[in-house]
Amino acid sequence: MKTYVIGDLQGCHEQALALLDRIREHAAADGVAEPAMLFAGDLINRGPDSLSTLRHVRKLAMASGGLIDSVLGNHDLHLLAVAYGLRPEHKSDTLAEILHAPDRDELIDWLRRRPLAIRSGEHILVHAGLLPQWTGAQAMTLAAEVQAMLRGDGIEEFLAEMYGNAPAQWSDDLAGADRLRCIINAMTRLRFCSADGVMDFKMKESGTADPSTGLMPWFDVPGRRSARETVVFGHWSALGLKMKKNLIALDSGCVWGGQLSAVCLEDRILLQEQCPQFKEPGKK
Repeated sequence: MKTYVIGDLQGCHEQALALLDRIREHAAADGVAEPAMLFAGDLINRGPDSLSTLRHVRKLAMASGGLIDSVLGNHDLHLLAVAYGLRPEHKSDTLAEILHAPDRDELIDWLRRRPLAIRSGEHILVHAGLLPQWTGAQAMTLAAEVQAMLRGDGIEEFLAEMYGNAPAQWSDDLAGADRLRCIINAMTRLRFCSADGVMDFKMKESGTADPSTGLMPWFDVPGRRSARETVVFGHWSALGLKMKKNLIALDSGCVWGGQLSAVCLEDRILLQEQCPQFKEPGKK
């Protein structure tokens, strides 16, 4: 088996098709006809063709027998909130085609049933990160709590309470909306936190933090309990591609004129597709 994880697509459909072809060629060279392919979330938004991208990934996943899937990213959750009438579209969104598509309901229903985290062997895939207090096993259990809400009849109530930066620190005593919000913020929005695991959501445009702030990338927190497993994530284009023994960061800024990246988990082979920068709606 070959398992490939693909970074944030963000509606870059043409580049996604090219990279998927390269993945199939690489797998076929090793005698693998049907590789597993996992997407790191943010399938849509900001890029030029969110509708075709979402349709294509959904089609692949539904025909794969479980070999292809995607975790949820913050942009994917934003689409759900907009589709359920709980949040307005942003000026920079490229979601209108999805929201007015004839197959909108099928696309939204498929998206809300995606996992928040996926385990593949000794790898855990999330969109953004894991809090330092969590083991890998605990993170998977907590992700399942959020997934149950998104897939259930109470999805609208959940989405209405999903937004907010508090609580910024995990406690096993958290309950209700606070508990679920903390989980979803960590797994879909986290970049920096303190040594005590207090999340910061202000710093977005940098891959490093001023030491005087007491903040650090979540994966650099001393004693991080998930460090024995390899966490794979996207979300952080300013950080860029980063591959360590227990860490793979895959958001290499496709939608901003960087690359769309994929890595084979078994041999760490990196495959990339160069992307032209997409001009955001409303910008000259």
